Formats: sequence, C-alpha cells, structure tokens
Amino acid sequence: MKNNIYRSAAQVTAFSTVEKGLSFVYRIILTRIIGAEGIGIYQICLTVFSVFLTVASSGIPVTVSRLMAKSNAKNDISGKHAAVTAGVICTLAVTVPIALILFFGRNAFGFLFSDVRCVQIFVILLPGLVITSIYAVIRGSFWGNKQFLPYSIIELVEDAIMVFAGIALIWGVTDPVIGARNATFAVLISYTFSFIASLFWYFKKGGKFVNPKKQLKPLLSSATPITAMRTATSLLNSAVSVLMPALLISACGYTSSEALAIYGVAMGMAVPLLFAPSALIGSIAVVVAPELSENYYRKRENAVRYDVEKTVKAATFIATVLIPILFVLGNALSVLLFDNEFCGELVRNCSFIVLPLCISLITNTILNSMNCEKLTLLNFCIGAVAMITSVLFLTRYLGVYAYALGLGLSQIICATLNLRLLRKKCAGIAYIKYTVRSIMVAVAACLFGWLLNGIISHYLAPIWQLLICMPLILGFTFGALYCLEMVSSRPFKKLFAKGKKKQSKA
Repeated sequence: MKNNIYRSAAQVTAFSTVEKGLSFVYRIILTRIIGAEGIGIYQICLTVFSVFLTVASSGIPVTVSRLMAKSNAKNDISGKHAAVTAGVICTLAVTVPIALILFFGRNAFGFLFSDVRCVQIFVILLPGLVITSIYAVIRGSFWGNKQFLPYSIIELVEDAIMVFAGIALIWGVTDPVIGARNATFAVLISYTFSFIASLFWYFKKGGKFVNPKKQLKPLLSSATPITAMRTATSLLNSAVSVLMPALLISACGYTSSEALAIYGVAMGMAVPLLFAPSALIGSIAVVVAPELSENYYRKRENAVRYDVEKTVKAATFIATVLIPILFVLGNALSVLLFDNEFCGELVRNCSFIVLPLCISLITNTILNSMNCEKLTLLNFCIGAVAMITSVLFLTRYLGVYAYALGLGLSQIICATLNLRLLRKKCAGIAYIKYTVRSIMVAVAACLFGWLLNGIISHYLAPIWQLLICMPLILGFTFGALYCLEMVSSRPFKKLFAKGKKKQSKA
C-alpha cells in the first residue's frame, strides 16, 4: 500500500514538475514581451478572477475527494456518484449567477481593479468561471478514485495548451494592454480543454450523475469552511492587488505605471519563485489526502500517525533543499529569467518564507482530511490579520517589502497553529527534532553557498553561477542531511539493484 502511495506521489510530482516548468518558461516569455506593466495588468485580472472561482468551487473538489474516500471505507458506490453530482449542482448554483451579473454589470464593478484597463480583459475569463468550476469537481472525483494518471495528464496538457496558445497570441505584441488581453484568451482556451477532457474521462470510466440528496448536506458542511478559507486567501490577494499599487502611489510617491511595474515584479516574478515548492507540496497532498481520509474513517490510528509524520517531514525536507538555492542564487535566477535585479533582491531577502509556507500548505491538507476544516479556517484568519496589517501600516516605511513581511508572518502563524492542532488530533507524531535539524542544515547551506557565490559572482555570469553553485549547494545540503541521518540512500540502492537485475536478465 505504501509503495503505491510513493509511486503515485512520484508520478504526480513528475507531471507537476513538467507542468510548472512550462508555466515558468511561459512567465519568462510573457515578462519579456509584454513587460512588467503588462504582467501587472494580467496578474490583477487573474487575481480577481481567482476570488470568484474560489468562492464557487475551491472547497468542493477536496470535499468530494474526502466524501468519496469515506464512501470507499463503507463500500458505498452510489455515495461516490452522489458526491460528484452534489458538487456539480452546488458549483453551478454559484457560478452561473455570478458570471451573468459580472458580464451584464461589468461597468459597475470597476472598483474591483486598481486599473480600469483591467475590466474588459477580465470579462474574457467569465465563461471559464463556469466550466472550470465543473472541471474542479471532476478533478476531485479523480482524487477520490485515486486516478492520478488521467488527472496529471489533463493538467499537463491544459498548461501546455495555455503556453502555446499564449505565445502564438502575444508574439510581436508591443502594447502591454493588448498583450495582457491576448494572454487572457489563452487561459480561457486551456480551461475549455480541461473541461471537455475531464468529462469525457469521467463518463468513460463509469461515472454518472445520480440523486445527490444524501451527499448535499455533508458536502456543504465540509466544503463551506474550506471555501471560506480559500476565498479569504483570494480576497486577501485581491485586496493587496488594489491596496499595494495605491499605497505605493500615495505613500511612496511612485507614478501609476511605476507602482504597477513594482507590483508586477513582486507578484508576477518574485512570488512565483518563492511559491515554487507549492507545486511539490500540492502533488504530495493530492496523493496522501484520499488515503489519509480513508484511514481516518476506518480508525487506523497507526497508519494515520505514520502518514502525518512522513508528510510533514517531506514538506520540511522540500523547504530545506530549496531555501539555500533561493537565498544564494535568487539574484542570478531573476537576472537570467526576468532580466530584473529587484526581483532577485526580493527572492533572496524573502527566502525564509518557504519553510512556514510548506508546513502551512501541507498541514492544511492533513487537517482538512481529518474533518478539521473550521479550525484551519480560524488559523488562517489569524494569520491573514497580520498580513493585511503589515500592508496597510508598513508600506509607507518598507514599500513592497511590507507585503513580504506580512506574507511571512501569516505563514508562520498559520503553520504554528496548525502544528499545535495536529499534535492534539494525532498524539505521538514526531517532527520537532527533524524540523530543528532541517533549519540548522538550511542555515549552514546558505552560509556555504553565500561564501562560494561571493567568490564566483565576481568572475562569472549568472548562468555559470547557477551551473556551478547549484549542484555544490545541493550536494552540501544532501550531505549534511545524510550525515544527520535525515535522508537514506536505501531508495537509490533499490533502484540500482533493480537496474542490475534487469541487465542480468537481458
């Protein structure tokens, strides 16, 4: 059973890595063609859109997956179909009215954007609100049925379609507004593909829509707090997209274009680099959540404890490996990818955020799988207060770093409260010693990399800094983790042994 989990996690991670790599390359191309101002407009539209998409469906896929895991524990096949049907009905009941209101009343909703040029671009995404929310429910059914391969393929192809369509539509464009508009069309095209492909696969594998009555109440009860938390996240990001440029103009003296460009660098360049681990965390969460839910409802306490402990340690390990890379090579990465030194400064100075971010993301998933949605919502709200307070009161003194400080505080608060709750829900889990050692390794690797790159950067271009320093920093980090017995060479020995067996058979 555990081998299946690891195999599925590796599979989802591999597909997700390729997918995020495509998106990252696309982000670089977008930045270089439509510029920081165009990225700022594009990012604002997507941020506001994500608020409505979150309201409509963010909590439903996770809940559908959990209800299907619960039905699996009871061998209730009809309950699985009812959960999917209830999810589709609920999401349509929200998205269709919202899309119609926003389309016909678009001139009245200019206050949602810090730049009026965003309104007409945002309207392009409205059909995607309906079809993507349905796809989100079907995606949850894939998770619940542990059909990770079709889910991974659809996600990868969706992203590839967005990238290729986007490049075709923005190529040769010089106006940032037209570039942002064309890039938005590419997003809608990719949404349409995933909607059609997911429904085809769902019905092909025996999925059906049935009477949802018995699953409506548990779905709404569980999905509402998750949706509320993710809606609050989107609202928070949307508020920042309005407040930050406005505060940079009024409190820091920047022009509108300068403020949009700074916001574009922070949210469109630096934040994606800092949030890179979320792709790996998401892959782990997708695979572990259904299994964890099923074990929880079957009351397999030892299995639950094992899954929780290993998952938290995996998130900590990912952060430990990536923090030194971002701290030491953030500037080289940013110059090479975006030709922007300010982005590099932001990434370097904010790399510490990665550890609490990883822990916060994975513990939210774990606790939601254990029916603790309301408590994770409360923990998030406490962290969100720190975020918005920092932006409102410190932008005058720190500029865009007020957002970075608020983000760090919110993730630290959320991660700490979630871990405290996990210790109550799952007594006996051991992660503190591992986390402390991980922090020590990350600090030592940062120091090693800083000294090494301090010498190399005087003589070599960014690309050579990356090619030389990154393997050495990774080698130092893995070596330290191995010496502290925090990683094992056993998986590699097994892989090597399998390779030798295949060669001997041949």
